[in-house]
Amino acid sequence: MKAQVLHHYDPALTAPVWVTEETVPDPRIVKSNDVIVRIGGAGVCRTDLHIIEGIWRPHTDPTGTGLLPLIMGHENAGWVEEVGAEVEGFRKGDPVIVHPKVTGGTCIACRRGHDMHGDGKFPGLDSNGGYAEALLTSSRNLIALPRTLAPRDVAPYADAGLTAYRAAKKAAQQLLPDQAAVVIGAGGLGHIGIQVLRAMCAARIIVVDISDTSLALAGEHGADHLVKADGGEVEAVLALTGGKGAEAVIDFVGEKGTTKKGLDMTRAAGSYYVVGYGEDIRVPTVDMVITEKNIIGNLVGTWAELTELMALADRGLVELATRHYRLSEANQALRDLHHGKIRGRAVLVP
Repeated sequence: MKAQVLHHYDPALTAPVWVTEETVPDPRIVKSNDVIVRIGGAGVCRTDLHIIEGIWRPHTDPTGTGLLPLIMGHENAGWVEEVGAEVEGFRKGDPVIVHPKVTGGTCIACRRGHDMHGDGKFPGLDSNGGYAEALLTSSRNLIALPRTLAPRDVAPYADAGLTAYRAAKKAAQQLLPDQAAVVIGAGGLGHIGIQVLRAMCAARIIVVDISDTSLALAGEHGADHLVKADGGEVEAVLALTGGKGAEAVIDFVGEKGTTKKGLDMTRAAGSYYVVGYGEDIRVPTVDMVITEKNIIGNLVGTWAELTELMALADRGLVELATRHYRLSEANQALRDLHHGKIRGRAVLVP
C-alpha cells in the first residue's frame, strides 16, 4: 500500500520535505479481534507537527532510534476491510470512525472507561497510523458511522473533535445560563468546541483568536462575542464579564502567552481548561490559594464520548469545516497547517 513516512525529526520545521510517499507492506490481521480499516480520511493535526519537531520524542522515542520511520495519522475514518476471527458486529464495507488509542480493554483505566489512559498503542504517535491506504486497529476502537456522515468529512473528530468535545463537555456540565465561557483559539479544535458548548449549555460564549478568518468561523458556529487577540484581549474579556472574568476558559492554543492570559480571564473559583500545549503554566501558589481557580488538563476522550460526538454530528448540531488533500499532498497539508492557511481541519484522502 502507499503511505507517507516520516524518517527524520525537524525541530525548526524548516526542512523542504517532512514525509515521503512510499510503498509499504499492507497491514495484516494478527489477533482475533484485529480489524483492518481502508482509510477514507486521515486528519492532519498540529500534534503531527509536534511529532516532526520532536516534542513527543521523550515520550514515544526516548532513545531516538526505536520509532522512526513512522507513518503518522491518529485521526482516522474509513471502511472495514478485513476482520479477525472473533470480531462481531462489523463486516467488510461498514463505514467507521476509529478511536485513536488501541488498548486491550482489561487494565483498570479501560475497565473504568478511561480508554485514553489505558495500556496500549497510539497509532500515528508511537506506531504506524493512517497517513496510508489502510490501518490496523482493534474492533473495540470502532464506532459505526451513520449513513449521514462520510469518513472523509468526519476523520478529525477522532482526535481534534473528541478532545474539543471532552473539554467543552466538562465545562458545559458546570456552566449556568447567566455565566460565560471563553474559547481561546477558534481553529481546528476551537470551532468544534464552540458548537459543543452551544449544543450542551446556555452560557454566553466569548471567542478569542488572532485570526479574522477564525473569528468569522466562530461567529458562524454560535459565538456570542468575538475578541481579536491583539494584546488587549484580557481587558476585553474582563469588560464583557463585569470585570471578574469567565466561569470557564477553554484554551485550545496553550502557547505564545495564552496560558497566562487564559488564567487572567478566569474568574475566581472558575476553571481554566488547557487543551493546546507548547509552554509552561507558571502560577504563584498564593494566587492559586487566594483565587481557588482550577486548572484542568484534557487528553483526547473516551470511546463513549466519541459515540456522543457522533450523535451530535448526526443530528447536525456539530459541523466540521474541512479541507481535503490527496495522500500525495501530505507535505502541502502539513505546511499549510504550519502557516495557518487552513480554515478548520485538513484531511488526507487516499
